[in-house]
Amino acid sequence: MSRRRGRRIAGGDTRTEILTAARALFADGGYAATTLRAVALRADVDPALILHHFGSKEALFRAAMHVPIEPDAIAAIVSDGDRGGIGERLCIYFLGLWEDDATREPLLAMLRSALTHDAATESLRSFVTEALIGRVSMLLDKPDAALRATLVGSQLVGLAIGRYLLRIEPLASADAATVTTWVAPTLQRYLTA
Repeated sequence: MSRRRGRRIAGGDTRTEILTAARALFADGGYAATTLRAVALRADVDPALILHHFGSKEALFRAAMHVPIEPDAIAAIVSDGDRGGIGERLCIYFLGLWEDDATREPLLAMLRSALTHDAATESLRSFVTEALIGRVSMLLDKPDAALRATLVGSQLVGLAIGRYLLRIEPLASADAATVTTWVAPTLQRYLTA
C-alpha cells in the first residue's frame, strides 16, 4: 500500500503527531539513529512538514525532549512535610516520572541520546542542574548543599540508567515501592545527614 502524497487533510494536529513519533524514535534509538525520514514515516507526513514546523532535526529533538516537569514540585518535596521523609518523597516522585507514559519516552530519549549527542547531554545536564541541584541546594540548611544535591542527582540518574535504559534485572522488574525502600534512605542521607 502506498502512502498518499501531497497535503494532509485538515483537522489533525500535525505538529503533535510529529512530536509523538519523534519521541518514540528518539527513545528507541537515540539522536544519531533517528532520521527525519523515519519520523515522517511514523507520523505519516511528508518530511518537508517536519522542517516547516521545526526547522531542523536539532530543533525537533529539543522540542521532543521537553519534559513537563515543574521544578517547583521538586522544591515542594524538599521543603514541605516531614524532613525525615524527603528521600522517600523524592524517590516516589522520580519513579513516577519514569512510570508515566507521558514523560517516560522523552526521558528515555534524553538519556539514550545524552551519550552521543551534545544537545541531549546539555538537556540532561540542564534538567539535573536546574530541577534538582539548583532547587534542592537552595532549600538545604546544610554544609556542602550543592554537593549533596548533586549526589542525589547522580543517584537518580544512575537509577534511571540501570532500571529504564539498560533494564538490569532484578532492578528493571522490581516494583516501584521496593526500589523506593532501597533507594530512599541513600537520598535521605545525602540530604539530611
